[in-house]
Amino acid sequence: MSIRLVLVDDHAMVRSGVRTELGAAADIEVVGEAADVPSAIERVHALRPDVVLLDVHLPGGTVRPGGKEVLQRCAELISADPEQSPVRFLALSVSDAAEDVIAVIRSGARGYVTKTISGPDLAAAVRRVAEGDAVFSPRLAGFVLDAFGSGAGEVASVDDELDRLSAREREVMRLIARGYAYKEVARELFISIKTVETHVSAVLRKLQLSNRNELTRWAADRRLL
Repeated sequence: MSIRLVLVDDHAMVRSGVRTELGAAADIEVVGEAADVPSAIERVHALRPDVVLLDVHLPGGTVRPGGKEVLQRCAELISADPEQSPVRFLALSVSDAAEDVIAVIRSGARGYVTKTISGPDLAAAVRRVAEGDAVFSPRLAGFVLDAFGSGAGEVASVDDELDRLSAREREVMRLIARGYAYKEVARELFISIKTVETHVSAVLRKLQLSNRNELTRWAADRRLL
């Protein structure tokens, strides 16, 4: 029998590309798509797929990252109807940040792979998750082992601080902490230098830090670099 899959990503071109890549796998059928948090929850509830391929950062939610909210809300719906077959979630994201990986795994995802994955490897990951296995890109597995080996309390405290930042502020924070100049950040993220300055000021204020040296130490302590 085919593995029934719902594809969730807010970029139509990404969904089209993933659908094409998975089209080569005769045992995987994409039965639905969604582009934001509300439509993802509706699609999962209506279709009850075997696997949900879930982008981490989605619009339309009240919790960051959006994929975390989809997982939490779907868990409530699925638990209300336990007679149905299980729905398993595989995160597919451009982000390889530890906090994103930990957030979705703590919320119930069975695996996390980045968008650099090849089509055949993605199909293999979907099959493994459908069978109940956990799947991670090699670099990301260490984040999970470190986080859950050190206890849930440490992970929760990291999440609380990061939740103060928007998705864009996190991107700016990570680049600044890695030593990028403002103009390099602007070029990397396709924003103006003035916008970078505004985001950096907001990050320092929200995290109660004084300068970029403190920000680098803060990020390094949390393995965000």
